[in-house]
Amino acid sequence: MTGTVVEETDSAAPAWRDPSLAPETRADALIAAMTLQEKVAQLFGVWVGASDEGGEVAPFQHEMEEPVDLGSLLPQGLGQLTRPFGTAPVDPALGALSLLRTQRAIIAANRFGIPALAHEECLAGFAAWGATAYPVPLAWGATFDPELIAEMAGRIGRDMRAVGVHQGLAPVLDVVRDARWGRVEETVGEDPYLVGTVATAYVKGLESAGIVATLKHFAGYSASRAGRNLAPVGMGPREFADVILPPFEMAVRESGVRSVMSAYTDIDGLPSAADAGLLTGLLRDTWGFSGTVVADYFGIAFLKTLHGVAGTLGEAAGAALAAGVDVELPTVKAFAEPLLKAIADGTVDEATVDRALRRVLAQKAQLGLLDPDFDPVPAALAGADLEDAGALRGSVDLDTADNRAVARKVAEQSVVLLRNDGILPLSRPARIALIGPNADVPTAVLGCYSFPVHVGSQHPELPLGIELPTLREALAAEFPDSEITWAVGASVDGPDTGGIAEAVRLAAGADVVVLALGDRAGLFGRGTSGEGCDVESLELPGVQRRLLDELLDTGTPLVLTLLAGRPYALGRAVDEAAAVVQTFFAGEEGTGAVAGVLSGRVNPSGRLPVSVPRRPGVQPSTYLAARLGQSSEVSSIDPTPAYAFGHGLSYTSFHWTELEVESLRCDTAGEVRLAFTVRNTGDREGAEVVQVYAHDPVASVVQPVQRLIGYRRLELAPGAAARVRLSVPADLVSFTGRDGRRIVEPGELELRLGASSADQRLTVACTLTGEVRQLDHTRRLHARWEVEEPAAR
Repeated sequence: MTGTVVEETDSAAPAWRDPSLAPETRADALIAAMTLQEKVAQLFGVWVGASDEGGEVAPFQHEMEEPVDLGSLLPQGLGQLTRPFGTAPVDPALGALSLLRTQRAIIAANRFGIPALAHEECLAGFAAWGATAYPVPLAWGATFDPELIAEMAGRIGRDMRAVGVHQGLAPVLDVVRDARWGRVEETVGEDPYLVGTVATAYVKGLESAGIVATLKHFAGYSASRAGRNLAPVGMGPREFADVILPPFEMAVRESGVRSVMSAYTDIDGLPSAADAGLLTGLLRDTWGFSGTVVADYFGIAFLKTLHGVAGTLGEAAGAALAAGVDVELPTVKAFAEPLLKAIADGTVDEATVDRALRRVLAQKAQLGLLDPDFDPVPAALAGADLEDAGALRGSVDLDTADNRAVARKVAEQSVVLLRNDGILPLSRPARIALIGPNADVPTAVLGCYSFPVHVGSQHPELPLGIELPTLREALAAEFPDSEITWAVGASVDGPDTGGIAEAVRLAAGADVVVLALGDRAGLFGRGTSGEGCDVESLELPGVQRRLLDELLDTGTPLVLTLLAGRPYALGRAVDEAAAVVQTFFAGEEGTGAVAGVLSGRVNPSGRLPVSVPRRPGVQPSTYLAARLGQSSEVSSIDPTPAYAFGHGLSYTSFHWTELEVESLRCDTAGEVRLAFTVRNTGDREGAEVVQVYAHDPVASVVQPVQRLIGYRRLELAPGAAARVRLSVPADLVSFTGRDGRRIVEPGELELRLGASSADQRLTVACTLTGEVRQLDHTRRLHARWEVEEPAAR
């Protein structure tokens, strides 16, 4: 793999090498010097796997693709390297060395010396062997703590940059519309404001480390019919504008994000990857996004094979480029010979290639990849002997104590206490019966995009790479004086009930039962939660419901502990369990967090980012329902949840008082100003999550009964009170009107201040005055919060 790199001298360096010039100017100069083949080569990736011996990467043979001859591609250059660390287990130091050597080969092979951009998955941590496995995004949502998520993302980003990675394919900004969808675990929740604020914080953290964050899946992917993966999306433009798009808009406006991934789905027959109105008209022309748009894996070819809107791969490439897709991932297919042939035939305009290439090269310039002094040696290998691969093995730690401390904090803040009859925290029980399919499984806390599940499961002969204490081990450490017996009872999703009798026997002889139910993460039907693991109903998988019922029948107090990727109907446990503890794949520190909540070492402060259904067959249903979407006398189906969005109990109590409102009348261009006090009236420190919901009694189009427009997490010592001052701009109650434009209407308005969507503590009934006001993408997105220093009174 050799080529002729363009010769440079200080006096005659080409403009594209000049860091003092704008990235776009540098890109234009480079484009002018490139052949068509060299241009196209920058617009695709090649899926590779790093060598565990430190040699150059090798192309990964995916079942959906033809073999790739990497050597024959490199003389023209290469846009991206797909998942060198996330394809097979590799020691991080040797993976970094493998990537380094490959970058040197790429630089040497193409005449401009342009390196590739390397991307990886990072949905729940850097998807690499030995890297910290953080909680999944649904757990991020449960924390209601964007600042903490930004801190976590910063750590993920720094680990990725340290070994030579440039781009991370996260976060997911899809809003849950149907909890049967397998990828619920990858989302932040069912409310667009919560999704937007938490995901924007994640992007800020990742980008602060120099990693290009990628918003996905743009847009509507989570709203597929019946919760089926890749199924068509059926929704009107108003739901699309008011529920699906706001998180993306917020992230584009506020986070500095540099990449967006198009979704697989089609909405009303128009696939996202071929939708110029979405990818160019809205994203770029209206919102001002200037980064790259990358295709979801195989998404361009899907325009031909799945959507049937292109007859050839060349047509698919042309449609994607015209819409605004810049990069084909994961590997070369449509953006290669099919695209070149279509350009030669005159069916695709080369100008669309130049437009995409300008964005790709400008991003490489921003990353320093076009600088004359670019050095592909990553920080993790700086100063190391690069010729001694054996000495490097084990020298890079991607799961440091500081990482684990942050993972622990996120896990602890994400635990949601749904029910407690007073049994929790447990008071040193003599005998604990630990039962359930997730009681003694290390990976029960991991989502489908964690490395041990996503990749490691295909290599069972290798160690997991990180410490994953089981719940059984965590309870033994948390309750050293208790006798802990355990039984599996049943598998996660199997039909066998033979183990239930032994579980019942253990339960009958115990002081308390801790029952660990939930999911097994996997891909495409190999799990009960994860991509392609959609379900027909929200009944607990397998025979878990029967195991639960028979244990309840013993009369021994039962603490139901859920280690899951989605919410499930919990049957009798809603009314009969002594306590219910909900976690959403809380990561490598998750079992310790659960054990800490059970013992009282951790005061639970998580809040539900998704509703927990009372019945398994009520989907699609979220709290963002209009009046006719709620319980009524004209339907025998009651969608009222067992536990509402935003719900979560604590071991302390809070009292909300002293509401003051500056004025009960506000112009449609103004803001409502109010103040109130939240006091910790219990005997231990705790966190209250103040949630603000808007209720519009009369509107020109149907509205949800209520929707979240703001929240704030308050940490309060026993007896301490915080005075909260809140300014709510009228912009926050805007919606898409009958003509498709966003408006604020005059009329009555309720601001509901609550501990959940079903637990309002204070209400402000006010009136918006003036004319109907039209808004655009520059509108205000947040309320203004001022919290006086908590003080004991």
